[in-house]
Amino acid sequence: MTDIAKLVLLSTLGAELSQEEADELSGIMTTRELADGEFLINEGTADDSLHVLLDGKLEVVKNAGAGEPASLAILKDGDLAGELSFIDGATHTVGLRALCDTRVLRLQRADFEVLVDKNPQLVYKVMRAVARSAHRIVHRMNYEFIELNNYIFKQHGRY
Repeated sequence: MTDIAKLVLLSTLGAELSQEEADELSGIMTTRELADGEFLINEGTADDSLHVLLDGKLEVVKNAGAGEPASLAILKDGDLAGELSFIDGATHTVGLRALCDTRVLRLQRADFEVLVDKNPQLVYKVMRAVARSAHRIVHRMNYEFIELNNYIFKQHGRY
């Protein structure tokens, strides 16, 4: 088993994978190191990559129009990033900035699509992991929306 395969198995992406599947997937993944403050993803750009945060911290930022981006969330080890653009190729609606020295695994869609006919079960498991990650994000956003509404309306608009 390769070192990258071990890292895949420890991540959200590898939750359902066997060692053999992790080995196969790791063969098409690359690592990238980011320095503190470096952007992994810039808001408004498009790519076809799925990222797995190995170590470090990534801040999810959104241009709020005030010059300095607004911080929306902090990703931790094992989290996925770029899920929706990986699936549909759309432009990123947020940016990802390293808060310290950070290391990620990268999976490009074109390389991944080669596995569709070769190993459909592996593709299915990876896409389930992507769907779970997107579901967690939506769940968190819904919770934060409800909390914000409660704060505003229970305060009668005074905040």
